[in-house]
Amino acid sequence: MDVFDDLTAEYRQLDAVLAALTPDQWAHPSAAEGWSVADVVLHLAQTEEAIDHRSSVAGKVYLTSAEATVDGVVEDMVAAERGISPADLLARWRKAAFATPDALRAHPAGTRLSWVRATLSPRTLATTRIAEHWAHAQDITVPLGIPYPDTARLRHIAWLAHRTLPYAFALAGLPDTPVHCDLTAPDGARWTFGDPAAPTRITGPAAEFCRVGARRLAPEETGLATEGPHAADALRLVRNYAA
Repeated sequence: MDVFDDLTAEYRQLDAVLAALTPDQWAHPSAAEGWSVADVVLHLAQTEEAIDHRSSVAGKVYLTSAEATVDGVVEDMVAAERGISPADLLARWRKAAFATPDALRAHPAGTRLSWVRATLSPRTLATTRIAEHWAHAQDITVPLGIPYPDTARLRHIAWLAHRTLPYAFALAGLPDTPVHCDLTAPDGARWTFGDPAAPTRITGPAAEFCRVGARRLAPEETGLATEGPHAADALRLVRNYAA
């Protein structure tokens, strides 16, 4: 699975939804508290624009203050530009988004890109963009009753969630416990992450695991099973992002 091709595919799936929205749907409340559908797309456009699309330099840092929170910064960014017409907003998001995969692919091996307060490889940054667009697609489509089928691209998101568990444990003041995830893909395939011998295990549908990591579904509302020390903590703390 090429992450850059899959990033383009995720953009295309969301683009097909956005292109068909009516003015009323653009103004409809999204599942992101306090944001309309238009606000969600504005946020996606702004964060795509924070990626420097010149292949010779790293990505821009859009979180500049040590005291600032990510949520606070993005709220301020959206509030500052709210009111753009849907047509202009869609064009703006398309311009930034569809330039991203090739720009990230063009970076030489070993490149580290600044993102928020971390540095990521181009592949990991592409993975975070899949995760963010997929999560916000839920915010748009679920309230509007629009289908947004799960795909094999969830594998990237599940990998990211598992990969960042040590960071989540550290933030919570818990020991770095190896976690094995044995997940069922949307097509029934089996996806595994981590050491199979790890005593801490999470099993169940990958789509639910990804939604828990995106904070779109509570662990107790899923069919995910946990076993071993800190397994419940892992499911409580898992996040689909790298910083």
